Amino acid sequence: MRGGIRLRITAIAMTAVTLVLVLAGVALLGSQRRILTHNLDEILSTHSDTIERTYIAGDLDDPIVQQGDEDAIAQVVDNDGRVLAATSNFTAEPALTAPGPNQTSYRTLHLPIDESNYRLLSRSVGDVVIHTGTPIDDVDESVAALRTGLLIAIPLIAIIIGALIWWLVGRTLRPVEAIRTQVSAITGANLDQRVSEPATNDEIARLACTMNAMLDRIEDASQRERQFVADASHELRSPLTRMRTELEVDIADPASADLVTTHRSVLGEVEALQRLVEDLLHLARSDNRTSVLKRQLVDLDDLVLDEARRLRTATSLQIDTSHVSAAQVIGDPDQLARAIRNLCDNAARHASSRITLTTREEQHRAQLTVTDDGPGIPEHERSRVFDRFARIDQARDTATGGTGLGLAITLDIVQRHGGTITIHEADGGGASFAVSLPASEPHQEATT
Repeated sequence: MRGGIRLRITAIAMTAVTLVLVLAGVALLGSQRRILTHNLDEILSTHSDTIERTYIAGDLDDPIVQQGDEDAIAQVVDNDGRVLAATSNFTAEPALTAPGPNQTSYRTLHLPIDESNYRLLSRSVGDVVIHTGTPIDDVDESVAALRTGLLIAIPLIAIIIGALIWWLVGRTLRPVEAIRTQVSAITGANLDQRVSEPATNDEIARLACTMNAMLDRIEDASQRERQFVADASHELRSPLTRMRTELEVDIADPASADLVTTHRSVLGEVEALQRLVEDLLHLARSDNRTSVLKRQLVDLDDLVLDEARRLRTATSLQIDTSHVSAAQVIGDPDQLARAIRNLCDNAARHASSRITLTTREEQHRAQLTVTDDGPGIPEHERSRVFDRFARIDQARDTATGGTGLGLAITLDIVQRHGGTITIHEADGGGASFAVSLPASEPHQEATT
């Protein structure tokens, strides 16, 4: 089996190397031909300019004095197709075809001079066409020489590389079986185990290091999943316990039961449970990448103003929207509205008297800021507030401090829209959450 793997890897590597070398050789041949042809074109352009000057000055010789290569040709033809002048080696030839009026063309064609291929420049100058040409044999010979060298070098290089890969694969496969054995012994019950990392600093060592990093991520994900389940169970159990207690009290003493109060309290708990379940579903879908964002033009300032109106009716806080200006993004309006509401609810829970909302467009980014005048967030706690079920004040319960999922969901929504969110200390104290999203371009159309 090891020999089979070794052979397959070597064959694949040699095939890939040969393909790359062939493609590079083709590109090199094409590049060389283009460069040499371009040099010929510059020479022809210089010759054509010289003939043009002598023609305009009325000093055009017949035959035209040859320039450059001894087989170079030149011909001046009027609009009626008559040859006015030509080099001595081209005097007996008919007029060459001309481009359209006021045109310049470069061509490669066969001329009956030594049965050679020529590079020909044809230019319209006034009422005549100036043709200048030079053999392209040197270009063909140079390209052919390079092609021959590549035909020898590419197989030789491929064989050498194949032999080297054969040796290296055979040498590096030896510790693979040991790593495979260690990995096969790791299960969900001992995720803390790691494979041995060879001290060779080669591909196998990097593979072992990568595998250990993967095991770290798996262990971390497993721990976070267990913690998430435990936290979710706790958050679900608390309102269920409160509802059961209220109902049991009413059943135990029906005469003194206030059914309206109990119904309202239970309804409030049900609504809180519904919000918690929706938050959990959002995070689960986001983790599994099963939720799809809408892509349409959204007026971010309108969403902020709608949220400000809700806050004014739901709280006694002063809501400052004087700095809300136009800002448009491409995204999901429902998800963006949810993110804004989460930020505002968080600000409302901590603000003393005032919440300030701002929006603006700056350097192709839509900027949203939600600022409160509360106690603020210590700098060392600012990254943790976006963790799921995180609460800076552990004394808060869900009735006053939320479920601890709002900011985690907000961060997820912002990141999925290609944005960022940061926390700063507000002027005069308090916390300021700054969201930056890619602004929509004027030509972008809304889609769903």
